[in-house]
Amino acid sequence: MDYKDAGVDVEAGREFVNQIRNLVHSTFRPEVIGGLGGFGGCFQLPSGYKEPVLVSGTDGVGTKLKIAHALNRHDTVGIDLVAMCVNDVLTSGAEPLFFLDYLATGQLNKEQLAQVVAGIASGCKQAGCALLGGETAEMPGFYQVGEYDLAGFSVGIVEKSQMLDGSQVQVGDVAIALASSGVHSNGFSLVRKIISEKGFSWSDRLELFSGQTLGEVFLSPTRIYVKPVLGAYQAGLEIHGMAHITGGGLPENLPRCLGKGQAIKIERESWSIPPLFQWLAEAGSVSLQAMYNTFNMGIGFVLLVPPHQVQQAMTYFESQNMTAFTIGEVITGSGELIGLPI
Repeated sequence: MDYKDAGVDVEAGREFVNQIRNLVHSTFRPEVIGGLGGFGGCFQLPSGYKEPVLVSGTDGVGTKLKIAHALNRHDTVGIDLVAMCVNDVLTSGAEPLFFLDYLATGQLNKEQLAQVVAGIASGCKQAGCALLGGETAEMPGFYQVGEYDLAGFSVGIVEKSQMLDGSQVQVGDVAIALASSGVHSNGFSLVRKIISEKGFSWSDRLELFSGQTLGEVFLSPTRIYVKPVLGAYQAGLEIHGMAHITGGGLPENLPRCLGKGQAIKIERESWSIPPLFQWLAEAGSVSLQAMYNTFNMGIGFVLLVPPHQVQQAMTYFESQNMTAFTIGEVITGSGELIGLPI
């Protein structure tokens, strides 16, 4: 017997690396040292920083992958993977520098996984970071044939004096929300339960979603906010805090960017909940409280800015074709979120 008899095709792995080489190289920044294939990825820190701080974040895609497997569509989940990491890193005011992925599968399918890596490369380009390297693990017997799992991490950089840590936030700061592109990559265990137990199929086409299938709707990739937000800095916008709205929705994530003795009061009627979330609530008989504690409800990222810069911020994001809302303000409190059914 040899390794291939045990289910691991080493030669196919080598061919896969060669297949994705150009995708990886297309994301490289000038600071990347070397190429693909070493034991580690090498990256030289950008010049111009006095006290550079490295900020790292790691995440996965979760059970959204089950939809990709069911539909045999794998070109968007790589974007999700990058987005979940770089949006987290961004909340410190950091610019993502590079990304590494870990891709594990039961049996290596080069065409399938090349689609995944193409999505990862696309996400890295959207975030302006290099796909510095990764790992592909073939693990027969551990995953079902045709299935894979994804994880990854990103490293960013920020000047220490400009790093956001909650201390800059002031009572009276205004919360500006940036629209999400859908469910993003959280809450899919509930989404899948609703689809399976209420008699729906991923191939169903609903008029509400302009004829798209439910699979297409829910595979919409997570929006990457890096370039618009970093561009806001360059445009002179003063940002005191940021939050990435992921698992746990607004109630869990928005208070994380506050300082001590602060809370946020939300004006619930300041934005319209997208039809997708209204459909989920009705189809699954999900309470409004559970919806807010599970999904982003149409808001993917929030910035806290001083009142005198609100109009500048709104004008800037409009120029970037980014839908933005003013949804509340920072008040005195103990880290709570006021105004939502939580």
